[in-house]
Formats: sequence, C-alpha cells, structure tokens
Amino acid sequence: MASSLEPGMWVRLPERPDWGEGQVQSVVGDRITVNFEHAGKILVNSKVVTLEPTGE
Repeated sequence: MASSLEPGMWVRLPERPDWGEGQVQSVVGDRITVNFEHAGKILVNSKVVTLEPTGE
C-alpha cells in the first residue's frame, strides 16, 4: 500500500477513527508520516497498518 501513497494525499486509519483524516507528509519505504486532524503527526509502518485513501 505504501507505494500507492504520495505526500499530499488524504487518508484515514480504520482502526483509529478518533484520529480523523490525515494528510500524508512523507513516504520512505514502508514508513509513512501522516498529520492527523486529532492526533498530530504519526509515523506508521505500512507493513503493520493499512491506511485508506479518503479521496480528498
């Protein structure tokens, strides 16, 4: 999934709906930095979690 994400895309983490939507800041290999509305910047490992694009 990381390969299909690019900086600027909007995503959500289904396991944490309370974080709100987030904008991808950077993608380096399997590490994705996302700035979520209610959780701030979070570094996620795409091998462990699945981010879903929101279409914004």
